[in-house]
Amino acid sequence: MDLQQVLTSYVAAWNEADPGKRIELLERCWSDGGQYMDPAGTAHGREQLSGYIGEFHTHMPGARIELISGASEHNSRIYFKWQLITAEGTVKIDGVDFGSIAKDGRLREIVGFFGAPPERTGS
Repeated sequence: MDLQQVLTSYVAAWNEADPGKRIELLERCWSDGGQYMDPAGTAHGREQLSGYIGEFHTHMPGARIELISGASEHNSRIYFKWQLITAEGTVKIDGVDFGSIAKDGRLREIVGFFGAPPERTGS
């Protein structure tokens, strides 16, 4: 599976409310023992990530994640930009994910950041 297919499955998993279908999508894109973290929480492995995504659907019914960039990749590392779109169609959060790719081509780690970096202070 190429990186674009992996990311397509990953975003589809974030947008899937059905836990069974979500696990199937994560099996395609998430490596065994993969690690996820963002400012709101962490997950280890597919089951925990699926549960974390389920919480997202509970707290933000009808919301979805959309990729707004391609992925930049080198040395088994990636980053890409995304947006959280509310059920009403407005952008709630812009974000960027940094990650690593396992030897089998699936995601091994994602570290997500919400919003733009803070302004630089000092000299």
